[in-house]
Amino acid sequence: MDPASVLKAIFLAVPLGLLALALLRLRWAARIPAAIVIGLVAGYALMALIPGAVDYLVSFSIMASIYAILSLGLNSQWGYNGHLDFGVAGFFAVGAFTSALFITAPPSGLMAQYAHQAFGLQAPFLVGLVAAGVISGIVGLLVALPVLRLRTDFLAIATLGIAEIIRLIFQNERWLANGPQPLSGIPQPLSCVFEHPACSWLPASVASLLSPLQPRDYGFLFLALTVIVLAVVYLVLETAVRSPWGRALRAVRDDEASAAMNGKNVTSLRVQSFVLGAVVMGVGGALYASYMVTIDYSHFEPLFATFLVWVMLMLGGSGNNRGAVLGAFVIWGVWSGTGYLTDVLQTSLSGVLPQIASRTAFLRWMLVGILLALIVLYRPEGILKEQKVVSRFLK
Repeated sequence: MDPASVLKAIFLAVPLGLLALALLRLRWAARIPAAIVIGLVAGYALMALIPGAVDYLVSFSIMASIYAILSLGLNSQWGYNGHLDFGVAGFFAVGAFTSALFITAPPSGLMAQYAHQAFGLQAPFLVGLVAAGVISGIVGLLVALPVLRLRTDFLAIATLGIAEIIRLIFQNERWLANGPQPLSGIPQPLSCVFEHPACSWLPASVASLLSPLQPRDYGFLFLALTVIVLAVVYLVLETAVRSPWGRALRAVRDDEASAAMNGKNVTSLRVQSFVLGAVVMGVGGALYASYMVTIDYSHFEPLFATFLVWVMLMLGGSGNNRGAVLGAFVIWGVWSGTGYLTDVLQTSLSGVLPQIASRTAFLRWMLVGILLALIVLYRPEGILKEQKVVSRFLK
């Protein structure tokens, strides 16, 4: 195996090791070294057996991980507290554009005549990631205070309308994030380590070690970063749901009157869970912006950035964080697979039935809609059911 493949296998060992860490049922003293060994072995096996398909698997896993973060954010709202939030796309957009504005440089010279943005701080990616979560949380708070007085379908309609308002603001207000034109040149974290010459701050020994890798191999590093963020979000939410605060959220979801009679501040808990979900969605938006490098308002259509996330959560299992992650990977696999199917149909029918060929893209939504109907009819609890007993002190 050449040096570049060895380095790629090491980067793959990070997400594979974290997956093993989540699945293994051993004591921590044995689980951690076992996960490291499994991650390294699996990474080397992938690079040795299917080197041509690994690049696709990396890009697939990055997008699936970003959607898994969105699904976890929705789970903290709907799964924990029963908020019928159809505004996922709005918080996704706020996180993406906030991070982009924080980490990009303001346009200068000739570009200033064509590209406009409110500010550009050239901050590190971590600052942009935190800012995305904070600003999304603030927007979520401003939305929650008036909107959470509504219930069920009225709440769904209100959040859907707010998400569309947010998208239209980014579309029409050119001074904010270049309006209808793409906001481009978004930096990718640590991308300079694969460049030649490498980052000035990188030790010469590390730069020499990574020299076999090319800029086109950056996806392996970004996958590791994305999965680490996903793991942190998962651990935070899993700890929250197993705490007294998380159990109070479920009590409010199941019976508000009973929770209120037991001294719980129902309104405060509902707002807190909504804001928490908005923060997580904003973090997903920050990762998406840096991965795509160029974003605009069209990336945050409700069909694509809201209802697809709902299908992911419903298939995986509402109220179960593992189910939220699993559903994201399964549905993104279905979505990616149907993309190939529609491309083949469009090519096959273009010469015979051009009018139908031009509409084959809608088959993807039809298949996702059929899948959603089947979930509701035959598996409403999802692949992984909600755990009713989440306290570590009860068996």
